[in-house]
Parts: sequence; structure tokens; C-alpha cells
Amino acid sequence: MAARPQTAYTWIQALQRLHAGNDRFVSGHARFPTVQKEVLAELAKGQEPFATILGCSDSRVPPELVFDAGFGELFVVRVAGNVLGPSILGTLQYAATHLHTPLFVVMGHEGCGAVKAGIAAKFHGATHKSRIEVLLENILPALDELDEMQQPDALLRSAVEANVRYTVRRLLNKDEAKARLASGDMKLVGAVYDLESGRVRLLE
Repeated sequence: MAARPQTAYTWIQALQRLHAGNDRFVSGHARFPTVQKEVLAELAKGQEPFATILGCSDSRVPPELVFDAGFGELFVVRVAGNVLGPSILGTLQYAATHLHTPLFVVMGHEGCGAVKAGIAAKFHGATHKSRIEVLLENILPALDELDEMQQPDALLRSAVEANVRYTVRRLLNKDEAKARLASGDMKLVGAVYDLESGRVRLLE
């Protein structure tokens, strides 16, 4: 087996960078208000992101801003409800195989509309347009263990977290992920972004 190319960061360093970037973002000290042309020219030669983020398409949750990351630092995949599907899995596989990012983050967010739609479908019999129904098929199993008698806000918070954990578990069950995790050169974590505070909370 060919040796895996050495990456610039370990997953521990990558996670520390995300923490530090989110701290700068929350405190109002983001580093990248503009990007110099020289930086763009250098990045045109290739990319070496230190982390891959699977996040929601919600316009209020741009990972590059949330983690105060510059051009070329994050490989970002965004889809409503941060769910998996063939194209998403293919993109994540590309990140693992060709970009060798040491850290993968599944990031949901409070108040997620896709998760809210999943709750409405599962517990209240709501129906949606056909392609949205396909999207929700990736969310509904995550809601199986929830107590539907919770207050609506509490139920949504629980569902957002459950949805992230469900996606993480699905990824952990992939043979490729198992192999890289066993080698110790990759980490997969779940996280939830708070819309009001801007803080990203890592899940255990």
C-alpha cells in the first residue's frame, strides 16, 4: 500500500484552529476582511485545506466566516440539513482521498429548517414536495429516539443534535472512515452552531 501523503496539520491542530477561528469570529476580531491578489494567485496552484466541513445550506451559517478561515483553508460541503447522499459522500471521499484533510466536521445549527420539516413530517403528518421528501428521508431516522412530548423549542434542539449524531454515525460505519480513524491520522466530529451567539459547540 502506498504511503499516505503527509499533511500540514494533524487533526488535533486542525480542531484547535477551528476553535481559535470561532473565538475570533465571536469576539469580533476576524482576520480576513479582504484577500490580497498574491494570495489568490498562490491558491490557484492548488489547495490543501486543513479541515472538511459538512454543513447546512442555511445562509446564516457560512463555515468560512464562522471559523474565521481564509481562502483555501476549509473544504466545505453544504446541503440543507447537513445530510448525506451519493453526491455528498462522493465529495467527502474526494476530500479524504485526494486532499487528505485530517479533520472532518459535521456541523448542524440551531433552528434548522430542514430538521424542523423533519419533525413536522414525523410527528405531525406534514407532507412536502417530492424532492424535499427525499431530503427528509435522511433526517427522519435520526428522530426515532426523540420524545415528541417535549416543548417545541426543546424538541427542535434535540432533533438538530440527533441529526448531526446520526450523520456522524453513518460516516463512522464506512469502511474507508474506519481505516483512517484506526490509523489515527483523521478525526470525525459533530458540532452545532448557535445562531444567536455565533458559538460552535462540539458534541461528545
